[in-house]
Amino acid sequence: MTESLAARQLMVDSQLRRRGISDPRVLEAMLRVPRERFVPEPLRAEAYEDHPVPIGEGQTISQPYVVAVMLELLALQPGDKVLEVGAGSGYVTALLAGLAAEIFSVERNPSLAETAGRVILELGYSNARIILGDGTLGLPAQAPFDAILVSAVASQTPPVLMAQLSRVGRMVIPIGTAESQQLQLIRMNQGKPETSMQGAVRFVPLIAGG
Repeated sequence: MTESLAARQLMVDSQLRRRGISDPRVLEAMLRVPRERFVPEPLRAEAYEDHPVPIGEGQTISQPYVVAVMLELLALQPGDKVLEVGAGSGYVTALLAGLAAEIFSVERNPSLAETAGRVILELGYSNARIILGDGTLGLPAQAPFDAILVSAVASQTPPVLMAQLSRVGRMVIPIGTAESQQLQLIRMNQGKPETSMQGAVRFVPLIAGG
């Protein structure tokens, strides 16, 4: 077993399974994706630790457990089309690519979008696209989406993104302020949203503008 794989196995066993993550597809995806590839070289020793890691531009790669919770809530199916708002490092994009059919990930920061796109390409995720743009607008031309994952906190559920969900789509998004945030799962039931609170989290703000 390589050092990287051993670190991933320890992360899955100690940080995910032990805390109740049970979706086998999510666990397998997180065991498969080399998280260290999405972390800046000087910080790669921290890639599998139980906390967020800075990736530059004031952004972070989220704590592994929080990522796993969000993915498990989305309940992705192999044929799903997914919108990710906030590609960041591209790590979650890679995980999504292993869980669904088509991934469209929007990132507003040119430097992060370029780096994430390059790593995604190098790792061979041909079903994922990193798009430079304003994630608050979604991607109307590609809608509807079976699932939307928002990796930044909004003050309220964005109507523009809600409108891009399919009639049975799911969205996972943190809602709140810089000081107080709740992860929300929104499920569309024949076109009508059903919202449930999924616990406290901490994300950077969702910013409009490309």
